[in-house]
Amino acid sequence: MSTAPESTAPESTAPESTAPGDALLVVGDVVTDVVARYRGPLAAGTDTAASIRRLPGGAGANVACWAAYAGCADVRLLGRVGADASAWHERELAACGVRPLLVVDATAPTGTVICLVDTGDSAERTFLTDSGASLLIGPDDWSDPLLDGVGRLHLSGYLLFSEPGRALVSAALAAARTRGVPVSLDPASAGFLTELGVGRFLGLVEGVDVLLPSRAEAGLLTGLPDAADAAAKLSRHVPLVVAKQGAEGALVARSGTVSARIAAVTASPRDSTGAGDAFTGAFLAALLAGAEPEEAAAAGCRAGARAVEGVGGRPPRTDGPRTDEPRTDEPRTDGPRAAGG
Repeated sequence: MSTAPESTAPESTAPESTAPGDALLVVGDVVTDVVARYRGPLAAGTDTAASIRRLPGGAGANVACWAAYAGCADVRLLGRVGADASAWHERELAACGVRPLLVVDATAPTGTVICLVDTGDSAERTFLTDSGASLLIGPDDWSDPLLDGVGRLHLSGYLLFSEPGRALVSAALAAARTRGVPVSLDPASAGFLTELGVGRFLGLVEGVDVLLPSRAEAGLLTGLPDAADAAAKLSRHVPLVVAKQGAEGALVARSGTVSARIAAVTASPRDSTGAGDAFTGAFLAALLAGAEPEEAAAAGCRAGARAVEGVGGRPPRTDGPRTDEPRTDEPRTDGPRAAGG
């Protein structure tokens, strides 16, 4: 059970039906990203000039937004947030075309992730994570009617890194199997996977239909340095593995064999935050539209390329800038700004 004593759970407004539909239900994390872009190296023990922005994020939320951006008309997101930022996150999700089904935690704050982004050629990023309320989502926040009208269920791997989240995954998988709804999962974090343990992870994802690991996650889960070998080995545990390879595209594997290598799309990276989430969202939207996995993976590569050319983990908006978004995001080069400035 969730350890938060008080919360306000959402009510599903989907039509009552036990038959699979066309909607995508994502269950996962909703957090506030504090994105700091700088030109490395960091100056240890003193100031480093940076551009800092506060943006909506979270792997689960990002996947949902990119699925909607890719054309999925009915995307729903179940997540847990604190009362401190619930209204802002609901507005941001709705503006992206996502139906927010947010549990508002009365005591825990919304999760926060500090994203340190090197603005060099790689746009590589490092995360500092305070999961907050998102870590407390649990089986009490799940109900089987959430699957009414749903054609695919996607679970963020971050759910596996807490006891309540693991219990929710178990309940959601059981309900999806009963209804014949296919389930996908993104392992989410090589760092947290190391703490959880490979054997435990593979046991927890038994029954998942599609696994979407990054190159690092696939290597960690198999112990194999070669990306194709790792994807092939994972596909003996999960029917379909789509391994994201960043600038090298993606691998599609089934039954112990890599069946396709999908080329990457050329991009000029600014920030790689959320690129994997963009891939996953577009991939799932394409599957729901009837695409084969290889075609869906190509759509994922296109979305990933689009994502790295922007800042933050969400797709571009057509209704103006996001709340709290400053007008410029280029790092200052004339020295540090005063605190609070």
